Amino acid sequence: MKPIENALPQNKMATEPVGKLMLAMGVPMILSMALQALYNIVDSYFVSAIPDTAAIASMGEYGMNALTLAFPIQMLMIAIGVGTGVGINALLSKSLGQGNREKASKIAGNALFLGLCTYVVFLCVGLWGVNVYLQTQTADAIILELGTEYLSICTTLSFGAILFMIYEKLLQSTGRTMLSTIAQVVGALTNIVLDPIMIFGYFGVSQMGIRGAAYATVIGQVVSLVIGIIFHHVFNKDIDSRLQFIKPSKVIIAEIYQVGIPAIVMQALMSFMTYSVNIIFGRVSGAVVTAYGVYYKIQQFVFFAAFGMNNALIPIIAFNYGLQDKRRLKDGIRYGMLYTLIIMLLGAVCLQVLAVQVAGIFSLSTQTQGLCIRAIRIITLGYLFVGANIAFQGIFQAFGSGMRSLIVSLIRLVVVALPLGWFFTTFTNAQAMVWWAFPIAEGCAFIVAILFMKQVARKKITITGEKNTCKTNLICYNI
Repeated sequence: MKPIENALPQNKMATEPVGKLMLAMGVPMILSMALQALYNIVDSYFVSAIPDTAAIASMGEYGMNALTLAFPIQMLMIAIGVGTGVGINALLSKSLGQGNREKASKIAGNALFLGLCTYVVFLCVGLWGVNVYLQTQTADAIILELGTEYLSICTTLSFGAILFMIYEKLLQSTGRTMLSTIAQVVGALTNIVLDPIMIFGYFGVSQMGIRGAAYATVIGQVVSLVIGIIFHHVFNKDIDSRLQFIKPSKVIIAEIYQVGIPAIVMQALMSFMTYSVNIIFGRVSGAVVTAYGVYYKIQQFVFFAAFGMNNALIPIIAFNYGLQDKRRLKDGIRYGMLYTLIIMLLGAVCLQVLAVQVAGIFSLSTQTQGLCIRAIRIITLGYLFVGANIAFQGIFQAFGSGMRSLIVSLIRLVVVALPLGWFFTTFTNAQAMVWWAFPIAEGCAFIVAILFMKQVARKKITITGEKNTCKTNLICYNI
């Protein structure tokens, strides 16, 4: 594979050292992903500290359980928004690169139309489906009440979250990533400030408990949306924002979802896994469900950092694959894998060392805290497998092998993890055993990913007729 002479020399992805380039592109994405994790951690921290009432003891524990059961719907909302945004980003950037401003404006208008349609769906869920959804996971009256209060607010007022994801992509598509990050940061800070005020009732505000956590979240999302709208209309002169472009186009919508649906499916798998785990772990005890919910939000800081690096890995590998620069292509694979593994290793070490302190941040019962610590100790043992799997999925996507990436996701999150988790609930020591389902599933997915990578390396990297004595040996590609 020989580099094409003088191909896009002005583009940094063709010229800058790959290791340095991946860090430069990955670190801002990691920070952006960390902000998303922060939303969930902040709510959980303050909800766990909700004081008991005369009628209900362990109110914070009940609240945490309710947040855990509500979380899959919030993840599904993000999955649809992010997946749709992937399609918008790809199509809009391509149209602007082609100099087709009218089509870019139609794509932006249709993006807003799709955002409004998505909001209507979750509005209906909030008005009529929340209680039914929660009843599939618990029969506890207190948890149902708290969960319904929280999730009803988050879904019926979800227009801030959903439409901001659209405006975020409109800004990113035109290269204005710093503006979208500013809007996201201001919204996150608003949520952090309002959480204690609205939950506990400071500065003359009525004490609202778990409803306060929901209102603080949606207000933060609306703040991000308002700033995103302002930035879009003031700075995005590349796009015509007149209302006439919002008219839906079947062709444009089909093009958006041709790219977006696979991304939605992959994101939605995480929502499905969390929902299923809540049901499976509920067979053991409510404390196990709460401990899993707390652990899951803790792990997001590490996982989202890996996903941020993955978001940098994909365009670098895809660009140099298109450029046919084999040396930079191999460097992209090597550094992408290396940096992702370093992130996961550091995360695993930190959580192993600080498991007690991290679990102690939340106001949990001794039993739930102990289960959370055990979850951290066991699940982090598979973090290197997680890092490799995330990197492999990005590599497959960069080469256009989306189906391989989806299969690895299915194995990690559904095919192995869920049946194994259910099997472990039948053990007498189920509270200790259920956590092993996750590292085992990651190990199985890693084996499949290695086999897929050999196929991809043989087909995409090694060119027929080129002298290479190790066509199927991953070591040859420094992976």
